[in-house]
Amino acid sequence: MVRFLSFILASLLAVSVFAGLPARADGDKLIIELKNGKVVIQLRPDLAPKTVAQIKTLANQGFYNGIKWHRVMDDFMAQTGDPTGTGMGGSKLPDLPAEFSSEEFKRGTVAMARTADPNSANSQFFICFNSIGCGGLKGQYTIFGEVVDGMQYVDLIKRGEPGSGTVANPDIMQKVYVQ
Repeated sequence: MVRFLSFILASLLAVSVFAGLPARADGDKLIIELKNGKVVIQLRPDLAPKTVAQIKTLANQGFYNGIKWHRVMDDFMAQTGDPTGTGMGGSKLPDLPAEFSSEEFKRGTVAMARTADPNSANSQFFICFNSIGCGGLKGQYTIFGEVVDGMQYVDLIKRGEPGSGTVANPDIMQKVYVQ
């Protein structure tokens, strides 16, 4: 009986300590292997469930393996996810509805790229280098994750031309998978 009561008290304490935090489950991390190391992204299905589901599907299909970082702008972000490498392509899956939130954009925020149509995100995404460059994006792009390890490797991604961010001989995502 004492063990049972201890278990109940410990469970209640755990619930009270973790109440309000987004649930994290196995399979909610996206791993991107770059030439310099691994980037671990904590996926946020609590913010963007449809987007997270599509990203996981694409990663599990191997869609992102070998794809270029086609647009990389110093003090702003690194963008990838286009199989054509031009910024104009996407996957064969349907475009996603916007899942905008009031979450702040900051260093390591991972969000979907899109056209002027808010419901046009598909496979392309970006990682913010800092909150200054990405701070004005709040409520305009779907946040679906946050880099929790390996941001130093994101910082090493080859930068593009000033203004456009277009990268000659871009770095690639060697392997992308869900863990």
